[in-house]
Amino acid sequence: MATTVRARPAALNLTPTAEARIADLMARAPEGAIGVKLSTPRRGCSGLAYSVDYVTEANGFDEKIETPGGVLYVDGASILYLIGSTMNWVEDDFTAGFVFDNPNAKGACGCGESFTV
Repeated sequence: MATTVRARPAALNLTPTAEARIADLMARAPEGAIGVKLSTPRRGCSGLAYSVDYVTEANGFDEKIETPGGVLYVDGASILYLIGSTMNWVEDDFTAGFVFDNPNAKGACGCGESFTV
């Protein structure tokens, strides 16, 4: 009996504007950067925040997402908080930043800096 292997769904979905921003970041990356990494450090009044930083070495526990312009690593300890989320890059006249539609978030602080699961 043949076994069918299903492709694993992406842990995190990226919009085209998020992918373009990752490409832009990688085009200006400091020497030695191999990608950017998304993590959810404990911060803010609701408990967790989104953080995106350059990364210089891969961690075997991180989720690796290949994009046309570079690699996005998702912190292995944060992935459970992010499964099914969509990462977008939004710019307007006053702000610019990554925005997350996270189905796991049960609440957020009033300023939008942090979230809780």
